Amino acid sequence: MCFTERKSLVRFLVLYLSLAITISSGATTISANQSLSGDYTIISKGEQFELGFFKAGNSSKYYIGIWYKKLYSNPPTIVWVANRETPISDRFRSELKIVDGNLVLLNESKSQIWSTNVSTTTTLKSAIAVLHDDGNLALSDSSNSVEPIWQSFDHPTHTWLPGAKFGYDNRVKRSQLLTSWRSNEDPAVGLFSLEFDPNSINYVSKWNGSQEYWTTGPWKEQVYNFTPELIRLNSIYNFSYYRNENGSYITYSPTMIARFVMDVSGQLQQQSWLETTKGWNTLWSQPRMQCGVYALCGAFGTCRQTELHFCSCLIGFKPRSENDWNQGDFSGGCERKTDLRCGGNVEKSDFLMVTVRSLPPNNSVAVGTAGICRTTCLSDCSCNAYSFINNQCSVWDGDLLNLSEDNASGNTIYVKVASKEIPHRKKNNFDTVGVVVGSVADVSMPPIPQIAALFVEDMGDDAFFTDSPSSGCRLVHSKFHRW
Repeated sequence: MCFTERKSLVRFLVLYLSLAITISSGATTISANQSLSGDYTIISKGEQFELGFFKAGNSSKYYIGIWYKKLYSNPPTIVWVANRETPISDRFRSELKIVDGNLVLLNESKSQIWSTNVSTTTTLKSAIAVLHDDGNLALSDSSNSVEPIWQSFDHPTHTWLPGAKFGYDNRVKRSQLLTSWRSNEDPAVGLFSLEFDPNSINYVSKWNGSQEYWTTGPWKEQVYNFTPELIRLNSIYNFSYYRNENGSYITYSPTMIARFVMDVSGQLQQQSWLETTKGWNTLWSQPRMQCGVYALCGAFGTCRQTELHFCSCLIGFKPRSENDWNQGDFSGGCERKTDLRCGGNVEKSDFLMVTVRSLPPNNSVAVGTAGICRTTCLSDCSCNAYSFINNQCSVWDGDLLNLSEDNASGNTIYVKVASKEIPHRKKNNFDTVGVVVGSVADVSMPPIPQIAALFVEDMGDDAFFTDSPSSGCRLVHSKFHRW
């Protein structure tokens, strides 16, 4: 036999042996001598759920996940993801298999990128992974499969399924988390999460793991104080609270096909399946108002509840990533279209007046009048905005977060932008103060008592008004423009 023939035979034998240990189609388990690759999947006994490789949207990356099988939808509804932060590019050369008692995912280079990561004395030959009809993936000792060594229900991603315990584990001193996807096409860990507080028996929604923006309130008589809608839904969902030496948790067992999801929008949503539409119907969501989600639109992004698309960039700013923005991932926020006059740049700065529901966090307090407040921010390259409310000057050096516009009431903040980015309207030959609110291009005129502050002689580009008890004038804007 020639060398070429021997080489071909070796390739055939390797392929044959690999196929011999690959999991068979329609299997419900992965045992120690099997692996899952390519388009093969495992299916729960009653064909409720399926596990395998999947792609999210138009992404070219693959993930190991669990989805509903019996509820057909396109794309499938993913309920759990293993390798959220480490996708693979070749599902045919990657493997999900049991190694030394753990379920692990090996990429195309045979490097381990995900593992159940449990310390166990279970031998390689006795470990088995089973997908159950409730959507739980359990790793067990085949000789004692009652108590799982590891289960996906203890490590939820963005979905809380019926029957799963969601709460606080005293054994590891850690709350379970529901964490949003980064976008609809990226299952990586997003900025929004839900966790359980065992002391107050609260569920708390947080931004970036730290900033709390919604809570259920304490548990009382089978329902949470701050969520009266659940009283009506409790007969459908049958919530139960448990507390023992292992931890505190709540479970639910609905009378319909349902789930809880921490959505990419930052809202916790309660959804039920509608067979007639082959889709999910949102019965309840919190916070009710989309703009109640903290920092939904990212840095220098503003949220408007009345708009079809809640998030937009302030005038003079653009999305940091158009692609992410179009996919509903606003976490990157916005960036300046034009750099300011700092560090050698020649573009002059001006201020955009924005009325917001509440002032953004992380401000510092400065001393002085409205005019001094403005000058302080204008002369400081690191200052991005200022406000002067109740005779107190506040300045912001970092990113502006959680801007929710409310032109009817609220607080006024002046955001520093390049002068050329602010639109103006020509009228007469006077220098006047331009006021721009939010993303409205037209100039808003102040009330009649402030007219005296509008028409002035030419005092140069850097002229501005300060408070004057004698004239009754106040600061409307900080930059004069020749019309």
